[in-house]
Amino acid sequence: MAGRTLDRSGSTPLWQQLQRSLLDRLSTGEFSEQFPGELALVEEYDVSRSTVRQALRQLRADGVIVAERGRQPRVAPVPEIHQPVGALYSLFASVEAAGLSQDSVVRALDVRADALVAERLGLEGSTPLVYLERLRLAGDDPLAIDRVWLPASIATPLLDADFRHTSLYGELATRTGIRLDAGHEDVHAVVPSPAESAQLRCPAGTALFAINRLGLSQGRPVEWRQTLVRGDRFALTAEFTAQFGYRFTQPQTG
Repeated sequence: MAGRTLDRSGSTPLWQQLQRSLLDRLSTGEFSEQFPGELALVEEYDVSRSTVRQALRQLRADGVIVAERGRQPRVAPVPEIHQPVGALYSLFASVEAAGLSQDSVVRALDVRADALVAERLGLEGSTPLVYLERLRLAGDDPLAIDRVWLPASIATPLLDADFRHTSLYGELATRTGIRLDAGHEDVHAVVPSPAESAQLRCPAGTALFAINRLGLSQGRPVEWRQTLVRGDRFALTAEFTAQFGYRFTQPQTG
């Protein structure tokens, strides 16, 4: 096994250098099959076992690896986002319920016309629409590409919102007084394009959930949303019994 060089003349402790090296290798998927044991790391990096143990101790504390007494460390499983079927939901709330921070990269927030979307909202084709496009993150990892259109006649106040760390529905309620209370949604599996795979950093062979939603408030269409979610990070859930069939649970709102 080829050795790896650490800087022994610098001020950064060897265990911290080892920790960073392992994190870099984890980010490339190098340890997807198996994480190396202590003795293998001692040999590969030419360091003491105490140095290896200190680096692994910090990786365990950060939730990156799991290590039980007498067993080889393994990469900690990535938390999965669970979404109840048949209930109006906020992806913001679902991500936070999984114990992950929720952030977004805002790609677009403007007013534009889209004849096809306007028709879905029951509007004339030239009707101005507020358009919001975000790359949604769960922790530090891309989770979804989210595109939303709303009538500008009600949603113009949203143009002043900072959607990097907040939910659309929360801002909509606060700034306009409008709350979604019904809608129609369809979910199907799709193969991502190369551009979508690159944006979402999908592992090879990962499918996406494509979610289309028409959101209503008091019977009026106010939202058309298209969301692409990584299939390896997202699950749809429902409860059922023989007596009552499926029973859909209401999630937390964000």
